[in-house]
Amino acid sequence: MKILFLSLYFEPDLCAGSFRNTSLFKQLLGKINEDDHIHVISSLPNRYASYSADAKQKEEGGNYTIDRVNMPKHNGGMFDQIKSYSVYFKKAIELSKKHDYDLVYASSSRLFTAVLGSYIARRKNCPLYLDIRDIFSDSMRDYFNNKPLIKYPGLFTVMQFEKYAFNRAQHINIVSEGFATYFKRYPKASYSYFTNGIDDIFLESGNEESGNPQEPYVITYAGNIGQGQELETMVPQLAQKLGPSYEFQIIGDGGTRALLDKAVLECGVTNVKILKPVPRKELIEIYKKTDFFFTKLNILEKVALPSKVFEYGAFDKPIICALSGYANEFVRKNVPNVILSEANDIEGLAEKVKNYQYRKEKRTEFVKKYSRGFIMDEMANDILKLVQGK
Repeated sequence: MKILFLSLYFEPDLCAGSFRNTSLFKQLLGKINEDDHIHVISSLPNRYASYSADAKQKEEGGNYTIDRVNMPKHNGGMFDQIKSYSVYFKKAIELSKKHDYDLVYASSSRLFTAVLGSYIARRKNCPLYLDIRDIFSDSMRDYFNNKPLIKYPGLFTVMQFEKYAFNRAQHINIVSEGFATYFKRYPKASYSYFTNGIDDIFLESGNEESGNPQEPYVITYAGNIGQGQELETMVPQLAQKLGPSYEFQIIGDGGTRALLDKAVLECGVTNVKILKPVPRKELIEIYKKTDFFFTKLNILEKVALPSKVFEYGAFDKPIICALSGYANEFVRKNVPNVILSEANDIEGLAEKVKNYQYRKEKRTEFVKKYSRGFIMDEMANDILKLVQGK
C-alpha cells in the first residue's frame, strides 16, 4: 500500500495545518505495515515571513519519505501567495510523477492543495481523500467584494476549481460541522467531521498549576494575523476601552499585520504588544504566564471554527472569544469559562471582561473529547478503510 500525503504545512512549521497533519501522519505511520509506504510532499517552513526553522528538504525512514519543497518567502498578499504556491504545485507533480499510489490524501485550507490532490489522483487513477479546513470560495467572495470588475469572473474561476477538486473525491472530511450545508452541493463523496484538537504538548502543560493573576492582566492571542481574524478591527479599540488594567500581547504574523500595527498607532494605545511567532515550547511558557486567552474571527466567518479554541482549552485560564455563527454556538455549548460576544461587539465584550469575576477552571470533559491524538487516530482509521476498500 502506497499513500501520497499532500499538506503544504508540516512540522516544524507553525500553524494549525502543520500541527494537524503531522499528528495524522504519525498516527498513520503507526498503523501501516513494514512494506507499506507514505510519501509526504510538504514545504520548508514558510507560513510566516518572520519565522524560520531548520528542516531537512528530504527525510526518509523505513516506510516513509518526506519531501519539503523550498518555496519563495511571501508577506501574505494574495498574488504573492499565488506565486509562491505555484512552485509547490509544480514541484509536487514532479516529485509524484514516477510513483504509483493506492490513495491520495490532501489537506487543504485554500483549495489548491485539494486541486493538486485531484489532479494527481486522476493521473494515478486512485481514490482521493480530502481534508477541507476552510471554504475558499467564501473567503474569495469577501475578497472580491470591493473589486467589482473582477468579482464575477474571479468567483466563477474559483468555483470551477472547487468542482474539479470536490467532484473527484471519494471521501471529504470537513473540520467544522458549520461547513456541512455548503457541501450538500457535492453529493458524490462520503463525509466525516474530524475537527481540530488539542496536542499532547498542551495537554501535559495545561495540567500544571499557575499562579493567581495581578494587574495588569495579560490577554494573549497567538496565531495568524490575517483577513480571517481581522484583529485590527477589534484589538486596539478593545484595549482602549479596557484601559491600563489589561495588556494585550499578540504573537504571530500574517497578511494584515501592517493593518494591525497601523490601527494600534491610530488608537494611541500603549497596552498592545505585537510579537513575532515563537516555537511551541516557548509559546507554552508564555501561556503559563498569561491571565486570559483571546480569539476572534471576521464577522463574515459564519461557519469556520478557530483551531485556537482547542489549544487554549487545554489550560485552566478564561478565554475571551469574539465569534459569530457556528463558532459562537460551538464555544457556548462546549467550552466552559469563556467570555463570549459576537465578532464585532466591542462595547459588549469590554463590559463582559470588566465585569468578569476571575476564576480558573479545568475543562476536563472538553479536553477528553477533543484530544488531537484520539481524533487523528479515528481519522487515520477512516483513511485506511478507504484505501483498503479500493
